[in-house]
Amino acid sequence: MKLRIAAEASTDEASAIATAVAEHVDDTVEVYLGDATDPVVTHDPPSSTVTDGREPPAKGADDLGPTEREERLREEIADIESGGKEKYREKLADAGKLFVRDRMDLWFGGDETDGLLFEDGKFAEVDAEDRLPADGLITGAADLDGRDVHFMANDYTVKAGSMASKGVEKFLRMQQRAMKTGRPVLYLMDSSGGRIDQQTGFFANREGIGKYYYNHSLLSGRVPQICVLYGPCIAGAAYTPVFADFTVMVRGMSAMAIASPRMVKMVTGEDIELAELGGPDVHAKYSGSADLVAEDEEHARELVGKLITYLPDNSDEKPPHTDGQAPARSPEGIDGVIPQDPNRGYDMTDIVERVVDADSWFELQPEYGKEILTGFARIDGRPVGVVANQPAQRAGAIFPDSAEKAAQFVWKCDAYNIPLLYLADTPGFMAGSSVEKEGILEQGKKMIYATSSATVPKQCVVVRKAYGAGIYAMSGPAYDPESTIALPSGEIAIMGPEAAINAVYANKLDAIEDEQERKEREQELREEYREDIDVRRMASEVVIDDIVPPSSLRTELENRFAFYEDVEKDRPDKKHGTVL
Repeated sequence: MKLRIAAEASTDEASAIATAVAEHVDDTVEVYLGDATDPVVTHDPPSSTVTDGREPPAKGADDLGPTEREERLREEIADIESGGKEKYREKLADAGKLFVRDRMDLWFGGDETDGLLFEDGKFAEVDAEDRLPADGLITGAADLDGRDVHFMANDYTVKAGSMASKGVEKFLRMQQRAMKTGRPVLYLMDSSGGRIDQQTGFFANREGIGKYYYNHSLLSGRVPQICVLYGPCIAGAAYTPVFADFTVMVRGMSAMAIASPRMVKMVTGEDIELAELGGPDVHAKYSGSADLVAEDEEHARELVGKLITYLPDNSDEKPPHTDGQAPARSPEGIDGVIPQDPNRGYDMTDIVERVVDADSWFELQPEYGKEILTGFARIDGRPVGVVANQPAQRAGAIFPDSAEKAAQFVWKCDAYNIPLLYLADTPGFMAGSSVEKEGILEQGKKMIYATSSATVPKQCVVVRKAYGAGIYAMSGPAYDPESTIALPSGEIAIMGPEAAINAVYANKLDAIEDEQERKEREQELREEYREDIDVRRMASEVVIDDIVPPSSLRTELENRFAFYEDVEKDRPDKKHGTVL
């Protein structure tokens, strides 16, 4: 815009006029004095002032930046994200633990493109008289190695990660949203439980802390729930890890128990340390409540990152496939692993690693019920759940704890559409007064029930012994497997030769006075019995589908799992069974 003013006007007056007009017209203003041909002042609009030699932005461009109001909000957010008092942050460092926001960086990344998608309820209790940032609980959604997940994480610097009304509300909302989205839930637990002095606001309410476990139950089998423990979780807080599908405890940090050592002493008089009461070793070896034990926070992240690769987002989806790989060890060595002596032990892991994809064997509950191996693996890139007897531990006999372990694992695999591979080598369920007191019938029933109810594709391999009800629990011919195949070392029988001979021929053998003659007759009877239970006879009678050369087992399983991938199975229409 060009303006002409009186010739006698001063340069300052011309500049003032140019500035005022430029602000209103958002255009460059040139001011001329009288009849002059050159402007005495040229003024650009404020939005187009150029100081670096670049072209000014187009007319009308938005040059607005953050206001003071926004900056105040950002300062408030930063204060909330700093957590509780500094002295509590220092205690975390002394215990070798990460501050919760740093822990989230470990899980979801920490740069400008991190995997934290959003956080809900950040301003909970922002106006509390005491300092309660986010009410000690962070909830939201994140990208975990390319998978969208809901998450919660306790802030131990705020009232020791305890739960109160606002935190409870956030926790419940997160669970309810997971039901809608059908995405996995990650619980990063470090909580001392409910705030006793505020219990009227959340404990017995319809939408209080008790609703956690109602929601856990609704989510169970619908979406994977994974819990990692970073501290002592006592009383109500301890139920989230046991309700989760998979629980990881961190050595030297975590514990869970129905009551604290102090409460135990008050109630029972027992004087006990927390680690002995409910530390990782207790729950990994004895209760079975811990699936895995991590050595530190980084290891916990690594374990869960691998675990989730075998799981679908929800029960409507199939588990994710990957590119297949050859086994780490040659399948040609399978028969060499199995001893010629049917009573000699060996490590079933040596068979597993010759069948599944390299580096894919991911064992769960390795210290609990060691007579059975349970874990995930891949066969030609397809996730499978492996249930395998372990002859290296108590001859592979099934004890109450190992039966329970297998039942729960089969139940989870079926919930999340993960096919099952059974590798059978067991003398059957253990007998004796001690296991009867421990519920061998009850736990064995659960294992057989889970195997019977599973609708995912199942493959049963009789590796060596499959005696008694062991063949039932290991998804033998009567239990709707897609195939029952055997290796040449396989045997299927009510009981082993020694027990059978003693049961049937004990009186006749005792009647033989000559010891050498008795031993020879006993050996003859054993050999006759072995011929009767050999898998060749079972194959001849079409009890089993095939006898497979051991070096071909991997290829055989590849083909069978691929062929039956989309099999559908019907079960009776009912509300639910009554066993589990």
